[in-house]
Amino acid sequence: MTQDSDLLIIGGGLNGPALALAAAQAGLSSTVIDALPGETRADPGFDGRAYALALASVRLLANLGLWDDLAPQAQPMSAIRVTDGRVGEAEVFLGLDFASAEIEEGPMGHMVEDRFLRRALLQAMADAPLVTHRAGCTVIGQEVDASGVTVQLADGDSLRGRLLIGADGRSSGTAARAGIRRMGWTYGQTALVCAIAHEKSHEGVAHQFFMPSGPLAILPLTGNRSSIVWSESDAQARAINALPDDEYLQVLRPRFGDFLGEISLAGPRYTYPLGLTLANSFIGARLALVGDAAHGMHPIAGQGLNAGLRDVAALAHVLAHAQRRGEDVASELVLARYQSWRRFDTAALAAATDLFNRLFSNDNPLLRAGRDLGMALVQGMPGLRRNFVREAAGLTGDLPDLMAK
Repeated sequence: MTQDSDLLIIGGGLNGPALALAAAQAGLSSTVIDALPGETRADPGFDGRAYALALASVRLLANLGLWDDLAPQAQPMSAIRVTDGRVGEAEVFLGLDFASAEIEEGPMGHMVEDRFLRRALLQAMADAPLVTHRAGCTVIGQEVDASGVTVQLADGDSLRGRLLIGADGRSSGTAARAGIRRMGWTYGQTALVCAIAHEKSHEGVAHQFFMPSGPLAILPLTGNRSSIVWSESDAQARAINALPDDEYLQVLRPRFGDFLGEISLAGPRYTYPLGLTLANSFIGARLALVGDAAHGMHPIAGQGLNAGLRDVAALAHVLAHAQRRGEDVASELVLARYQSWRRFDTAALAAATDLFNRLFSNDNPLLRAGRDLGMALVQGMPGLRRNFVREAAGLTGDLPDLMAK
C-alpha cells in the first residue's frame, strides 16, 4: 500500500512537531495530526505559559534550526536558588544556590514563553518539505498490519504510514487504542500558574521555595516578569483561583516575598491538577510514545517538557541510525532500543520528583531538620553542586546526537 508518510505523528503541541523536524533531518517524512485549528496554535497572545528549557533542550532546538530566532525572546537562567521554609519566611531558612557559572558550557537553561516556541515550530514545519501539518483533525481509529499503520480521521480521511507516534498527552488516545495501560496517582495538589510583573530585576535567578502545602517556583522571564508555578492542596487551590485578581495577589504576596518589590499580574491565570503517570510500555506494534503520552510527572524540577524533548532526540537518534543501516524503522528491534534508552531514565526521574515532593511538602519537624541539614551539606560541596547543575542542564547520561553539542 502507498504510504502517505514514514511517520504519522498524533499530537501537534510541542513534542510532535519537534520530532517531525528531527526525523526530517534523517530523510524521514512525517504527517503531524493536530486536533487544534492552525489559528489557535498560531495565536500570538501571551497566555502565561512558559518553559524552563535545559541546556540540552536548547541544543536540540539549535540543531533543528530554531534557536537563533528564539534566543532574543529567551531569558537565560543564571542561577537556581532552593529554599525550605514557611509562608512569610522565604529568606530565613538554609538553602541551596546552583549557579550556571559552575559549568563551562554556558547557562544551564533558558525560560521561553509557549507562544514563541509554538510559533517557531509551526513556521519550521511549514518550511520543511518532508513535514505535512494536518490541523483541526481528530483521530478516531488506528490499525496496524505487517507493512504499516493506518489512521482514520473524523472527517472520513485515512492516512497510511510506516510508524505511528503518540504525542497526544497524558490521556493519549494513541496509547489507549494500542492497549497500553498506565500506572500512576494524583497528589491531591493543584498547580496555580500565572505570570507576574515585578518592580525589581530578577537578574536571571530562578527560585524554588518549598512550603508545607507544596512548592512555589518563581522562574525568570524577559523584562521584569516571572512565571509562577504555585502548588496548593486541591481544595485550597480551588478557593484561591476563584478569587478576583487583587485578592489572588494578596494570597500570593506573603508566599512570593518582597525581594522583587511590588508585584502585579502580567497575564491570565490557570490551574492544572498534579499527579504522576507512566505508560507501562513506551512502544507497541509499529508504535512509539513520546512526552506526556509516555510519562507525566510533578513540575517540581521543571523537567516535563525537557523529558519529552529528550524522548524526541532519543527516538530521532534511533530512527536515523536505523535508516542509515537499512533497517525497518518501525521494527520491534529498532523501537526496543528507544524504550531501553528512555524508559528507565524517565521512571527514575519520575520517582525522584515524587520523592522530593513528598519529602518537602510537609511540616514534619524531623524531616525539616534533616532536609535543611542535607541542603547545607550539599551547599558546602562544590563538586556535588556542580553535578546537580549538570543534571539540571540535561548534560548527564548518554546524550542523543541532537543534544550532544
